[in-house]
Formats: sequence, structure tokens, C-alpha cells
Amino acid sequence: MSTPEKAPAAAATSISAATDTSPRADGTPPVGSGPGAARRNVFGRLRKASDRVPTKWFAAIGTGLFLAVTAAFGGLNAVAEEVVEPPRLVAGDTHTSPQFAVTVERVVLIDDLSEAGVSAEEGTRALVVIATATNTWDQPQGTNGTDSLAELITIDGLDVAAPSGIARMDDQTYGPRLQPGVPAQLAIAWRVDAGAYHEGDEITVVLTDQTMFTGSTVLAGRYWDDPVVGATVTVVATDVGAGVDS
Repeated sequence: MSTPEKAPAAAATSISAATDTSPRADGTPPVGSGPGAARRNVFGRLRKASDRVPTKWFAAIGTGLFLAVTAAFGGLNAVAEEVVEPPRLVAGDTHTSPQFAVTVERVVLIDDLSEAGVSAEEGTRALVVIATATNTWDQPQGTNGTDSLAELITIDGLDVAAPSGIARMDDQTYGPRLQPGVPAQLAIAWRVDAGAYHEGDEITVVLTDQTMFTGSTVLAGRYWDDPVVGATVTVVATDVGAGVDS
């Protein structure tokens, strides 16, 4: 009667050594045990896991993060632009540009102001800005017509941009020329419908600035261009009726 074959001694010894976690005879820990071995096992599993993730996934994740960040800041081609609002002034404040310094003093409603080019007509009145203007350039400048102060002062919300006329307050000179550095108090008038404005209305006067350019080819000499809003002035309107007492 035959007996079962026994496993080779070498194989049994190998299995025992692989699973034995008891200390060695000299007191040192067995191979494959201890904190260092545990860390190696963890890192080994991580390496194996990462090896199974396709490389293109990492590229896609990086690209996605980059696009998310750039989108949060306005996109790849967007450049942050700071929007600067023009100063908001009140009556008595002076706005100075390279062309004019203007101080809006008051706004009045009046029936007739022929001196400033607004004659009485049925159903209309004059809306008048009283302001002191100083020519800050080195050449004389006009107050009426094209390329003049009349193009640089408007009323917000008024369909007609240019005033009907401008006159000096002291001698009623219509359309005076302003000499450099010499202030002049002016009446700047618009013809408006009789019921368009009332006593106590807030009127916003818009002051426009221009930039000096020097022509070198087709255009010769110096000229003003590139108009932008330089400041706004809010003033409460006063109704002076026929203007006799004003």
C-alpha cells in the first residue's frame, strides 16, 4: 500500500519564510515588515494605480484647470480695463482742461434772452447756464460756432446739443473771443419748450475735453480733436420769469 507523497522540504521552507513575521534570532525584524515596508507597499500600489491611468488624462486635467482659471479672469485675450468715470461736480466747482477752465455757477429759466441769441417765441423759453470761462490755451478761442466753447458745453438729456448762443454778462457782447488767461462770465443759452423745465429741476451740465494734435502731412498746424466727457456739473434750476429782477 502506497503512502501520499510529501511536499518537498524546500517548498515548505520557502512558504514559511514568506509568511513568517516573527523576529529573527538576532532580534532584527523579518524582511517585509515594519513601517518602512508598509510605506513601500502603499507607494507601490499608488505607482501601479497611476501606471494604469492613461497619460492623456493628466494633460486633459491640466488643460481643464488652466481654462477654468483664465475664464474666471475674463478669458485668454481679455485685458482688464479700468473704467474711470468723469468727475461729478456741483455749482462753483472748476473743471480745467488744456483748452478751457469752466466754472458753472447757476442755471436759470428765463422768458427771453435776446442778447444770447434766444428771443421770446410762443411756447418757448431760455435755459441759461451762467459760467465763468478762461482760455487755458496760448491762442485766442471763440465761444460760438465750430471749434469753440459752444461745442464743449451741453445739457444732459437735451436733444439740441449746441447752445443757441453765448454772450458776455458784463457788456452783452454776443459770441465773444476769449483771450488766453483772461476769465469772462458768460450766459450760455438754449431755446427749450416752455414746459420742459421747471423751478427746482436738477440740470446736469456736461463739460467736454479735447486733445491737441499737430498736423504733419495732410493737416498742417495745431488743432483740437478727440472729444471726451471731462466732467459733469449738477445744478438746481431757478426760474427768473421775465428776468427783470435777475
